[in-house]
Amino acid sequence: MTKRAPLVAQFGRSVERLREVLSLEKQDFVRDSAILRFEIALDLSWKALRTYLLEVHGVRCFSPKSCIREAYRIGVLEYQDAWLDYIDMRNIAVHTYNENVAEDVYRKLPAALRCFEELYSRLQSP
Repeated sequence: MTKRAPLVAQFGRSVERLREVLSLEKQDFVRDSAILRFEIALDLSWKALRTYLLEVHGVRCFSPKSCIREAYRIGVLEYQDAWLDYIDMRNIAVHTYNENVAEDVYRKLPAALRCFEELYSRLQSP
């Protein structure tokens, strides 16, 4: 088993949990839960990506943004500003709680989920 397999599996479970909460009727606690699940999925996404890039492509990266940029460069991900925006969005959500910020983050979660699902699919490939 590769080092990436457990991380990819954890990432996949976090994506499923995000999908699950986004299917619920929106209420404050659902919104807040979805944001927390987004934060977890984003953290696992870049850590799984970091391991994938090292094992499959021999590329080292040390931060979320550097891993995303390397994935763009190599072609693991198609370039889109969304990934870098999600990292910024996560950092704001973690460090500042504000109803307007929470609403803005929540609105963007379905698009983030689609990106996570695409990455999860790619990370499962050899």
